[in-house]
Amino acid sequence: MRRPRSTAFVLVVSVLSTFMGVAVVGGVATALPKKYSPYHKLNIFTRVLSYVENNYVENVDQDELIYGAIRGMLETLDPHTSFLKPDQYREMKIDTSGQFGGVGIEVEMRPASDGTKENVLTVMSAIEGTPAAKAGLATGDQIIRIDDQPTHAIRMDDAVQKMRGKKGSPVSLAVIRPGSKGWKEPRVYNLLREIIKIDNVVAKTLEPGYGYVRLKQFSENSDRDMESALDRLEKESPGGKLRGLVLDLRNNPGGLLDQAVRIADEFIDAGLIVRTEGKGGRIIDEEKAHSRGTRLGFPIVVLVNGGSASASEIVAGALQDHGRAAIMGTQTFGKGSVQTVIELDDGSALKLTIARYYTPSGKSIQEHGINPDIVVEQVKLADMKPQHGDEPQQKERDLQGHLRNLQDAVRQGVVTAKGKTPAITAAYTSIGDDFQLKTAYDQLKAWNIFARPGQIGIPGDKTAGR
Repeated sequence: MRRPRSTAFVLVVSVLSTFMGVAVVGGVATALPKKYSPYHKLNIFTRVLSYVENNYVENVDQDELIYGAIRGMLETLDPHTSFLKPDQYREMKIDTSGQFGGVGIEVEMRPASDGTKENVLTVMSAIEGTPAAKAGLATGDQIIRIDDQPTHAIRMDDAVQKMRGKKGSPVSLAVIRPGSKGWKEPRVYNLLREIIKIDNVVAKTLEPGYGYVRLKQFSENSDRDMESALDRLEKESPGGKLRGLVLDLRNNPGGLLDQAVRIADEFIDAGLIVRTEGKGGRIIDEEKAHSRGTRLGFPIVVLVNGGSASASEIVAGALQDHGRAAIMGTQTFGKGSVQTVIELDDGSALKLTIARYYTPSGKSIQEHGINPDIVVEQVKLADMKPQHGDEPQQKERDLQGHLRNLQDAVRQGVVTAKGKTPAITAAYTSIGDDFQLKTAYDQLKAWNIFARPGQIGIPGDKTAGR
């Protein structure tokens, strides 16, 4: 009877020891290695929190301590993952509504120009007509101080909130401009906040049949605004059809993914628009184009630059991969990550990076951005000095008493019978000093000039007869 009792005792000890983190081998208890869990460290966190609450020299706000701890945790991740306090989350929702009180700039944390690893609060774009744009702030300017607070250690969300405020209230920005044409010393801009109403879509006719649409950001109803703008441009075109379109996404920092998909779908009738991949390469979503309502039959030039980011890059990449448009300008920003916003119980929110964007051809936007098909740097037209030293000083039209060309009055409907200013001259006047836009417009004109009958000069476009 003793032998079975001994065996039963060993079995009981083995079971109990396993639950207690030990193992019995040959009747001898040995410690099992503990399975690591990050939640074990929460004990350390609660101890530190207790020490601070009970022993710190001043009274502390418990909410601020917890929020600060969360922010510190997220700072170890990518720069687009962040924690939004309740007031910051409310501000973010105001952003997507298209109206807020502030100075009118989009900012990002970007590497400093001095080669250090420190990120600097950098202007992505200054919205036209706002206090910042009127004062002369430009893409690439670095804000080193907001009022009396340095920005070298500030969170981007905190910086945005600090620049927001009631209409008429003042804010001071200390700014440096890096580069060869920059400033040796910071300049201080004393601005008065205004209600910033973002007209997301600006459209105009450059010449009958040739339209220009600028999309400032992808917020609520941007797709509807874009559709209305295109409808108006078509009505102003001969026969109700566009002959060419410039889609301007320069300095567009992005916004809502669904709006980017819908706007790309305006010009693509089938196929993938964007793919998002999550952890471990898991495909989260694949957005595809639909044929209904697609606008085809005319060439498109998409203007981009270093301020074109995120949703802008999705649209540019989709149109480029489908051969629906030529991308012109300079390399885009390279933000190819997806953020989701998770609202928390106390009204705060977690903005968490959950995936990466891929263009229809499978290219990752992250870091690399979109490379233009036609690289065109922005220069001032006034600075360009054409050389005509080998040409005669006068041409036939300059000679006194020369005969007028009778065909000018009716040629392609461009010049009126009364000899008024040609439409192309009016188009250049509306373009102003924008060299990239002028180049895009010239490209559209060239496509229509050299395209064979039945073609529109866009490789890959299904209406081009290829």
